[in-house]
Amino acid sequence: MGSAGSPPTWPPAPAAPALSSPSRPRSRACSGDTPADVGFGRLGDVVTDVDIARWRLRSQHLVGSGPTSAEGVVRSLLGVQAENPAQSAWAVAARTAAPDPSDLGAALDEGRVVRVHVLRSTWHYVTAEDLVWLVELTAPGAGRPAAQQLAEVYDDAELDRLSGLVVDALAGRHLTRPQLAALLVEAGEQVPGHELMLLMAHLELRALVCSGPVVDGAHSYVLVADRVRAPRRLDRDEGLAELALRYATGHGPVTAEDLAYWASLSLPDARAGLTAAADGLATFEHDDRTFWHPPDQEPPTGPTEPAAHLLQILDETYRGYATASRWVLDAAGVVPRGRESAMGMALVDGQLVAAMKRSVTARQVVFELAPYASWHDDHLVPVERAAARYGAFLAREAVVDLR
Repeated sequence: MGSAGSPPTWPPAPAAPALSSPSRPRSRACSGDTPADVGFGRLGDVVTDVDIARWRLRSQHLVGSGPTSAEGVVRSLLGVQAENPAQSAWAVAARTAAPDPSDLGAALDEGRVVRVHVLRSTWHYVTAEDLVWLVELTAPGAGRPAAQQLAEVYDDAELDRLSGLVVDALAGRHLTRPQLAALLVEAGEQVPGHELMLLMAHLELRALVCSGPVVDGAHSYVLVADRVRAPRRLDRDEGLAELALRYATGHGPVTAEDLAYWASLSLPDARAGLTAAADGLATFEHDDRTFWHPPDQEPPTGPTEPAAHLLQILDETYRGYATASRWVLDAAGVVPRGRESAMGMALVDGQLVAAMKRSVTARQVVFELAPYASWHDDHLVPVERAAARYGAFLAREAVVDLR
C-alpha cells in the first residue's frame, strides 16, 4: 500500500518568495517542573527550527557517527519507511558508518530485519524482535485502510477462507506474491493483484505473515511464527511507553502529534505514551508545541557534517513527522506547501535547498535538481559530495544536473 498524500509531480511548483527573516521565533527549553535538572535548558537556552532540523539529522544518524550495520539503523529508528525497496535501501545505508549495498539484503534474507506493513498503512523495515509488539500496538490504526478496501470486495467468511489458504500455503516455506496467486487459483480463488496485496497487508497487520528472503529480486512472504521464534510481547501500556521512548530517541525532538501520525495512534494514546516514558525524556517548548528528546542531548551548536544529503520524500527526515513539524526543514518558508512537488529533496545543513529527481542508468545515477529560493552557489560542492556518496553505494558515476 502507498503512503498517504497526493502523488508528487515533476517539475516542482515555483518556489514561494523568501521571507524577510529565515528564523522562526526562538523558544525557551524546559523539562517538566524542574528544568534546571536537565542539560538542555539549564542556562535558559533557546532553540530555532534550524536547530531542530540539525538535531533530528543527528538523532537519525545522518550526521556524526552512525551504527555499524543496517540492522543497527533500523533498531535505532525503530521503523524505517520502506515503500520503495530500491530507494529505501539508501535511506538505511546512508545512516551507517560505512554504507554497504549487501548489508540490508543480508539482514532481510536472514530474518534479522523484516519488511512489513506496520506503524502506518505502508511498508516499514523493523527488526524481527520488534515486529510482533509493534504490529499489535499499531494495527488498529495502520490496518484501517486495507480493511475498508477489503470489506468492499469480501465478506468476513470469504476473507477468513482466503487468509486460511495463504497461511496454510506458507507453512514451512517462503513464497512470492505471484506464487501465492497461482496457489489460490489452484484452490479455486481468483484474487487480482491489488486485492492480493491488500490481503497480504491484512495478514501482516495480524502478525501472521512478514517478509521472507528475496527471490530473484522479488519480495517473498513467510509466516511470522517461522521467522520470529520467540516474539517480544508488551501489554498496551508498556508498548505505548516503549514506542514513545524509542521514537523520541531515534527521531527527536518530536511532538505528540508527530508520534500520533508516525504510529497511527490517537493523540490521547500518543500523549499517554510520552507521559509514561517521561522519566527517560526531557522537553522544551517551541512555536506553542512541546518537543520531547533524550535528557542527555542538546541541539548541535552549528552546521554538521556531512553538510548535504540527497534523499527521497519518503525518508524519515521528512515522512517521519506530522506535516506541521516536518517543515523545520524549511525555516525560511520558501518551499511551496500543500501538494508534494517532487520525489526527492536536497538538504544542506538540514534545510531544503532543491527538489530532486533521481535517474539510474547502467553507468550513472543522475540527480536532477530544481533549486528553491534558498539555494546558494556554495551549496553545489556539498551536494556534489552527497551525490558521490550515493553513487559509490550504487557503484555508478554520480552526476548533478542543476536546472
